[in-house]
Amino acid sequence: MGQPPIGTLQLLFASGREPAEPDLASLATFGVRAAHALRASIRSRRVELELERTRALLAVVGQAISQLSLAHTLETAVARVAELLDADRLAVYLRENDRLYSAADVGLAGPHARLAERLLELSLGPYRSRGLLVVPDVAADPRMAAVADAAAEAGIDAVVAVPLFAQEDVTGLLAVFPPKGQGLSENEAALLTALAAQLAVAVQNAQLHERATRLSDERERALDAERAASKQVRALYEISRSFAQSLSLEATLEAVTSTIVDVLDVDAALIRMPDERRDWVLPRVLKVADPRLEAAVRPLLFRPQPFGAHKIQRLFRLAEPFQLTPEEFPELAPFLERGWTGAAVPIATPSEVLASLKIISMRPGAPVTQETIDEAVRIAGQAALAIDNARLYQQQKQFADTMQRSLLPQSVPELPGLQLGAAYESSARVDVGGDVYDFMELPDGRLAVALGDVTGHGIEAAADMAMAKFVFRSLARDHADPGDFLQSANDVVVGEIAPGKFITMVYVVIDPRTGDVAVAGAGHPAPRIVSAEGDVTSLDANGLVLGVELGQEYEDVHGQLDGGDAVVLYTDGVIEARREGELYGVQRLDRLLAERRDLPPAQLAQAVLADCRSFARGELADDCAVVVVRRV
Repeated sequence: MGQPPIGTLQLLFASGREPAEPDLASLATFGVRAAHALRASIRSRRVELELERTRALLAVVGQAISQLSLAHTLETAVARVAELLDADRLAVYLRENDRLYSAADVGLAGPHARLAERLLELSLGPYRSRGLLVVPDVAADPRMAAVADAAAEAGIDAVVAVPLFAQEDVTGLLAVFPPKGQGLSENEAALLTALAAQLAVAVQNAQLHERATRLSDERERALDAERAASKQVRALYEISRSFAQSLSLEATLEAVTSTIVDVLDVDAALIRMPDERRDWVLPRVLKVADPRLEAAVRPLLFRPQPFGAHKIQRLFRLAEPFQLTPEEFPELAPFLERGWTGAAVPIATPSEVLASLKIISMRPGAPVTQETIDEAVRIAGQAALAIDNARLYQQQKQFADTMQRSLLPQSVPELPGLQLGAAYESSARVDVGGDVYDFMELPDGRLAVALGDVTGHGIEAAADMAMAKFVFRSLARDHADPGDFLQSANDVVVGEIAPGKFITMVYVVIDPRTGDVAVAGAGHPAPRIVSAEGDVTSLDANGLVLGVELGQEYEDVHGQLDGGDAVVLYTDGVIEARREGELYGVQRLDRLLAERRDLPPAQLAQAVLADCRSFARGELADDCAVVVVRRV
């Protein structure tokens, strides 16, 4: 039937009924047509099998890659291959560090991975061109002699294996283990080969996806850690910056609590410090994250605690943090029982616990955990240095201010016809400054006022201030005229002051009866005369600073005070107060004196200092002294 013949058609006839020639021609035609039909049927069946194989292949691949999960890909592939090939025992092996391991298998036990390594070695070696490696009898095949024991232990008789190639990269092996003597059909073998090719790509994609996901997770964790570290560094920077800028204990404590609230995401932070007798731990600074809650929270938290309480003693003696409990903190019990959490953390240097830091979370969903406490301990340990420095600075500053103020007059003289006032503020420095002023009523009824500024700071400046005050007190009565006084004072100072040091000074003598003002200056800012109407003029008296050279002469400059007029003396710290490089200057001083001229002398002097301090944003770089004398 057909050319080439696809088969034969055999017909049997009874005797005497043989077909004639025309019948044979018809049968030949039928045979050709029948051959065409059979060929079409065979092709149709082949296409049908191809379609079934393609559908199965797509189903396996689609299910395998639907989640881009390696485990899901392998589990799906093994299950579907077992179903399609009706196989009871099969496995997918993956390569790792040039070794194979069973990533997914069905019906297998024992050391079958050793057998798989040998199969992959053969597939990549002498049998690479075949693609499909078939071993009908493992025990009898000399190629498998090295792993025959492993095959026997795993109960494997025969193998059909296909390496997993993905862009020339061998990712593993797909192996089916049928019973001995039972192989795969041609269609099944083709299906297994196609499945292996697609599975290799799916495995590679899943591995790449998981690797990308892992790297992304690691990167995200690294970024989280970096952000946390950066946040902590910023926190410590803010604490250090507050100390460097303000040199103030209160400002440093405020920076610590603000940083703790921000970095640890807690709702409140409170710092307490022991009093001098260590009877109580006193609240110093409270920071509440939500300003709307501060009025309600402050009375609850901003309370002193007895230093002898058990938990407080452990915190200050052993530097041990602890969590807040309703039993030990009954004032917080109703809130702690409803979901608040908190802890107390020591703020400690290696040698001393300086303060306690209490942190509170009012949100049950964001509790204060051990991790929160550990982070608070780390920040508090870093902040302790800044707090300790600020505390020591405050103590030294108080000592310096006390020492300096002891050299200034404790009261002003009362003279008929004159009102006196003075104000002084030390700089942000710890050392004793050099501003000094004094008053004296002369025998003839006039008032003598001296205002000076000694170079340098510290103990030497304090000694020079004392010398300047002694010079004024000892010479003023015998040298009433300002020029004569400064000439005599200079000769004394030259012999007493250290080389390279000097004193600026302005000396004013005021006659309350006539209003005459006599002024002499030694390198000091010129006094201002402020009229009752608000006009401000300068009494420019120039001369060399005291302590440089003997024999200096100083000229008297005269002015007039009418009723309500005032003369204002000041040190250079006033006009040299700075804000971002800009000086306060004489013009601002004159404008303020004119605007506030009606204030009493002491209040006017304080107003000058307050305006300077405000201009310098709270931090004066040098000592400031102001003296005001008004004629009434």
